[in-house]
Amino acid sequence: MLSYLHAFHAGNFADVQKHAALTLALSMMQAKPSAIACFDTHAGSAIYDLESERARKTAEADAGVQKLWAGRQGLASGDWQPVIQMLSRLNAGEGRLTVYPGSPVWISRFLRPGDSLTAFELHPNENGQLAGWAPEHGVRVLHEDGLKGLLRRLPPSQPRLLTLIDPSYEIKSEYLDVANTLHKAWQKCRHGVYLVWYPVLTSHLQTALKQAVKDSPLRKVWCSEVHLTTPPERGMTGSGMLVVNPPWGFDDRFSAMIEDIVGEQKLGLSHECSWLIPE
Repeated sequence: MLSYLHAFHAGNFADVQKHAALTLALSMMQAKPSAIACFDTHAGSAIYDLESERARKTAEADAGVQKLWAGRQGLASGDWQPVIQMLSRLNAGEGRLTVYPGSPVWISRFLRPGDSLTAFELHPNENGQLAGWAPEHGVRVLHEDGLKGLLRRLPPSQPRLLTLIDPSYEIKSEYLDVANTLHKAWQKCRHGVYLVWYPVLTSHLQTALKQAVKDSPLRKVWCSEVHLTTPPERGMTGSGMLVVNPPWGFDDRFSAMIEDIVGEQKLGLSHECSWLIPE
């Protein structure tokens, strides 16, 4: 199925959590000079117009990145600064945000000489927009299934690896597909850092992914979930991240970031985190 378009959801609370985790992982990994191969398995279209008809139809960014932006002066964790700086570069003025970057844009801003980004996108329209953006940013775009494509390209030539896996989960089988891909990728590159996003649903479909990961040989898997304090009766009530091989101290620093945005007066979230599989 290729009906999912992230333009309807860009900048929502799940994007805030996901891209905060991504920028923190990249920042921490770049404390060492050795090159990093980055892979984005479901890259989307790179740039999203928050004033577009699609974005305004759901207005999900209003309760997500717009609230983060409005409260940016009160963020205690310095690890939010790369996020705020990126949003500042892409948006003129101090008012509402009009542009939101997708994951390949976040990653590309961190690339150093020797680092690389391979972005997969199967949706033809999304891929076309991504391919139009990518050349001047040194990003390789591949029009193919990201889970299969990732496995074909591991291990990378660079000494280190960062991978973001965040499908739409339109199909129920994707939960186990992600778990199986993660296991196979880890077998090919055990030192890699893998970030896996998943929705927290009233149907609890996400438990299949988490259980499959727990039952696998994987080690050092940290789990972060944010939950809407006023959730809908059906559908997505929260957002989760699994981080395999997080940089040392990532759990504490990311928790501090999320604590900045929990509560009814901020993004209306609560936060739970733990080691799914201990170090």
